[in-house]
Amino acid sequence: MSAVKVVLPDNSELELPEGATGLDAARAIGPKLAEQAVLVRSNGAVRDLRLPLGDRERIQLLTIRDKDDPDALAVLRHSSAHLLAEAVRRLYPGVKIAIGPPIDNGFYYDIEFPQPIHEADLERIEDEIRRELVEGREWTREEVPADEARRRFLDENEPYKVELVETAEGPISFYTQSHEDRSDFTDLCRGPHLQNSKPIKALKLTGLAGAYWRGDERNTQLTRIYGTAFYTQEDLDAHLERLEEARRRDHRRLGPQLDLFHLSDHSPGSPFWHPKGMVIWNELEDLRRRENLRRGYLEVKTPLLYDEETYETSGHLQNYEEHIFWVQGHEQGAKRLALKPMNCPGHMLLFGSRLRSYRELPLRFAESSTLHRDEKGGTLHGLLRVKHITQDDAHVFVAEDQIQDEIAGMVDFVRYLYDLFGLVPRAELSTRPDNRLGTDEQWDRAEAALEEALKRHQFEYAIGEGEGTFYGPKIDLHMSDSLGRSWQMGTIQLDYQMPVRFGLTYVGADNHEHHPVVIHRALLGSLERFVGILTEHYAGAFPFWLSPVQVRMIPVGADHRAATHELARKLEPYRVEVDESDDTVGKRIRNAEVEKVPVVVVYGDKESDDALAVRERGGGQSTLSLSEFRARLATLEPWQAGADPSLTS
Repeated sequence: MSAVKVVLPDNSELELPEGATGLDAARAIGPKLAEQAVLVRSNGAVRDLRLPLGDRERIQLLTIRDKDDPDALAVLRHSSAHLLAEAVRRLYPGVKIAIGPPIDNGFYYDIEFPQPIHEADLERIEDEIRRELVEGREWTREEVPADEARRRFLDENEPYKVELVETAEGPISFYTQSHEDRSDFTDLCRGPHLQNSKPIKALKLTGLAGAYWRGDERNTQLTRIYGTAFYTQEDLDAHLERLEEARRRDHRRLGPQLDLFHLSDHSPGSPFWHPKGMVIWNELEDLRRRENLRRGYLEVKTPLLYDEETYETSGHLQNYEEHIFWVQGHEQGAKRLALKPMNCPGHMLLFGSRLRSYRELPLRFAESSTLHRDEKGGTLHGLLRVKHITQDDAHVFVAEDQIQDEIAGMVDFVRYLYDLFGLVPRAELSTRPDNRLGTDEQWDRAEAALEEALKRHQFEYAIGEGEGTFYGPKIDLHMSDSLGRSWQMGTIQLDYQMPVRFGLTYVGADNHEHHPVVIHRALLGSLERFVGILTEHYAGAFPFWLSPVQVRMIPVGADHRAATHELARKLEPYRVEVDESDDTVGKRIRNAEVEKVPVVVVYGDKESDDALAVRERGGGQSTLSLSEFRARLATLEPWQAGADPSLTS
């Protein structure tokens, strides 16, 4: 009988009969491993324990001991989603089930219910899943012909499964979960799945949402039931505490509470910025302008509306049209115009407005302009996903021999900016997608240039295969917030294509015309998104320099108001607000705490310029003279974000 050899993580080899599975490999190593195995990782990809192994395949067997491994958690949650589907079918006859994948931090299942269900129903469904877990479930896998699978789901009146079978590529596989030799539920699924339900020690259904079938708003809206599962109850408890903290920090709650912004159905996906929110916005804008000026960027302003030909030339019409808002004029025969979704076509036209010389390069155009993108309603999320977007945008036109130095300067700029907010940036190098412009040679040069810049600056980065834009590779910038959540922020994109498509040239030192290369970059990304992320990162307690109100003055009585206003005047140019409300002093102090004001000064009979009662966010209290107080505030300016825990906690 022929045999196969697989390579284990320690580079040792394990010989197995031909056709042996991952589970067979685990049994060959030891019964305990076989009992605890949940998944095979092969050459960086995951596969079901039940699938055969190939000769010389390098494998890693994941077990319940790998409880924090993302792949081990994903298979646990995938199987939990199938338990959810079984429970719902039993409790709600007539439901039609769609898909139930694992996702970051949990799983979901999309289901069409005969009658709507509500959040209160989740407890009943959860109880049914717990009953299944007490009984225990075993999973078995089989491959079936497409015709057989289709007939089965037609007989079961499962139209979404029928459609999935009809559009499936590759083998059709079923997973059946059963106990005591009785089949309880069979689902169309690629896997992988657990051997049995024993590893699922903690499970929680976390919410409901609407979801269009296959993400298309023209299709039926299904009910999406979210949940999560862990290998231990302790891990679930910690996760739920993080979720609760995330709810407390949700910028959609804190924004209106702190009087920063609000959202309205009158203009979906477009925030209304309040005066206090505009303080933060303007501080970011001032930072952008000042630092761009220091680095040789030129501020420009380009139109909001462009004709169709502009976007055909840029390639956006072919690759991005579903996100473009079109405007039709009232004149007879007027051409339709597009609200710009990005600044790059306008900057191409600006560069091409006159003859350029190599002496002008690098030419750095910067613009913080209103952009509009027709995002689907179901994808909108507070400030994090909007239709009305403002980016700290720039396009830098360079000769090819200037690429390395220019990108290196941008990477240095990134480090400087993110450090102001106490953030540590990471990078993802996103490479060529299948749908792209240009030659492989151009993409080779562009990808190599970006990677070299990251290596030169010893920048931590990962490779995002196929995640580049249609016109060039890019560096996507990421950060982790105070809850450990990863966010994508800005981007640096290298583009050989668009200058050629717009016919842009400059006269080189050789007196010949050459096409420039353009670097697209937005280091903070969307300012709306950035403010939303910062709001959650700081839980609304912005650093002193960003706080809409930096100092709140509280006169103890009416006869202290004049002196308090005079003191506020002496503290200019800091943003000082005097609370003259009729609330008690204690209530006004509490209000300042709720509003996350960094510094509060209470002014009564005992206070003067020589002795001010100062309370700092986080609980610190002191008595300072006016000169000492100004010196204290000066240590936090101009860009000391996060420098003092008492003012940023």
